[in-house]
Amino acid sequence: MPLLSIIVPTFNSAASIERSLESIAVQSFSDYEVIVQDGSPADDTARAIGNFLQLHPKFPLRLFRESDRGVYDAMNKATLRARGEWLYFLGSDDLIFDDRVLAVVMSPLNTATANVIYGNVEIVGDCAWARSGTIYDSRFDLPKLLNRNICHQAIFYKADFARSVGEYQGDYRVCGDWDFTMRCWARTQFKYIDVTVAKFAAGGLSSTNREDGTFDREFLDNVLRYFRLSPLSPLVNAPTFKRLSDVIALQQRRGRVYSLCGRALRFYMRRRTRPA
Repeated sequence: MPLLSIIVPTFNSAASIERSLESIAVQSFSDYEVIVQDGSPADDTARAIGNFLQLHPKFPLRLFRESDRGVYDAMNKATLRARGEWLYFLGSDDLIFDDRVLAVVMSPLNTATANVIYGNVEIVGDCAWARSGTIYDSRFDLPKLLNRNICHQAIFYKADFARSVGEYQGDYRVCGDWDFTMRCWARTQFKYIDVTVAKFAAGGLSSTNREDGTFDREFLDNVLRYFRLSPLSPLVNAPTFKRLSDVIALQQRRGRVYSLCGRALRFYMRRRTRPA
């Protein structure tokens, strides 16, 4: 059984998949398997993979080609097939940052003491939430996570723990990984290491189109449930909370006393955070 399963979901990825696989092949760490879960109906992705394997005949890759309902469905399928103790998801147009990354992250010092390990990514190309060349995004705490996600290409999950959390929510077209990260955060302490894990290519669905109506509509209810919070929690009444308007609306639905308490809490928090 390998220590790490690297899962690469693909769809019409013939132009980029060989470079992504090459960034794995050059790693000094070798205790891994690669699962390519391809949902392309009829393109050259499989042929590109075949070309790569001719140059790397011992590369431990398993390819599965079948239709799916989107990237999160593909990731769920591959997770069930993974044999590694740890899971890592690499986009088909992303690259592992350098040849030492996996050796550093998968060292016993890290893997013996954590269920989730995360680092940083370098953004390649401008996207809606970061400029090209940005190292995204250092250490997170819960308030930060409630406003933006850890880049999925920066995270390693212990496989048994990830499966216990459940599947990626396929109804979330863009933000299923953010939802999954929050569910994990609610159950365990993440281990941050100051390592740039991957070069994240802007231009994919998550970086060019952040609209995910179902995720947005359910975000507040999910946060309150996952973290067992009250609508009067300071975390969701902070001026910076991305769904503050939804919190206010919920308080108003619960009645005048609830609404007044929320208003007083927000006033206090604005005063507390105001520069001296």
